[in-house]
Amino acid sequence: MCRSVDVRTAVLAKNDGLAAELRADLADRRVTAVNLLSSPGSGKTALLELVLRRSLERGVAIAALTADLATENDARRLARSGAPVKQVLTGGLCHLESAQLRGLIDGWLPDGTRLLFVENVGNLVCPASYDLGETLRVTLMSVTEGEDKPLKYPAAFGAAHLVVLTKTDLADAVGFDGAAFTEAVERVNPGVEILRTSAKDGQGVNSLLDRVLAVADGDAPHTPLLAADHLRAHGHDHGPEHSHGHAHDHAPARGHDHDHGPAVRPRTA
Repeated sequence: MCRSVDVRTAVLAKNDGLAAELRADLADRRVTAVNLLSSPGSGKTALLELVLRRSLERGVAIAALTADLATENDARRLARSGAPVKQVLTGGLCHLESAQLRGLIDGWLPDGTRLLFVENVGNLVCPASYDLGETLRVTLMSVTEGEDKPLKYPAAFGAAHLVVLTKTDLADAVGFDGAAFTEAVERVNPGVEILRTSAKDGQGVNSLLDRVLAVADGDAPHTPLLAADHLRAHGHDHGPEHSHGHAHDHAPARGHDHDHGPAVRPRTA
């Protein structure tokens, strides 16, 4: 058991180091990377397609990378937006890692790209442990998945800079309890913003894009409580300079830290 824990810790530590390097490189290129986490069927591909379209309509240079175990279906759907899209087939791997992301964007990501959305493998377990070097981690779930999902997957929701609720047009039909969902999110990630969206009627799509662009323009994102605890445990009570070159004051527990990202994960076997 100890050996298993040691190996996992070493793997995650190596990933964290590579993620920090990638985050710095993307910041130098002024690219804001957004890591999208959700279960299968959450509707994140449909939502992302709308975000890509709205971004291009505003003249914002955007690209997307989508990961699946098999098929290029999602890449074809996203490419309909007109944005540059790259499909990743993981061959059975349940998540992306920072070294993979580095290899995928090198030589592909167009110059001048401002926003890079990474649609991670549909899974709320494995991806939650791996920092990709992203600027923002967004965890999504649909109203059809149950109000207590954040409590069942506290690492995925607890390390998110932003939580997005999808398929809100179905909320009444499935009897979704919005208050119970908000309470569950607050228990694992106090203070995080929840955006309510619908790819069917477009609700919340502009708001999501606005939040991402605000961070790209220098606003510091929410710091998850788990991330704050992780930073304090490693002697970093104050975040470093903002990754796009804007200095910010950082509170130790509920402040914001742009450079470190969601570098929080349970160290268990």
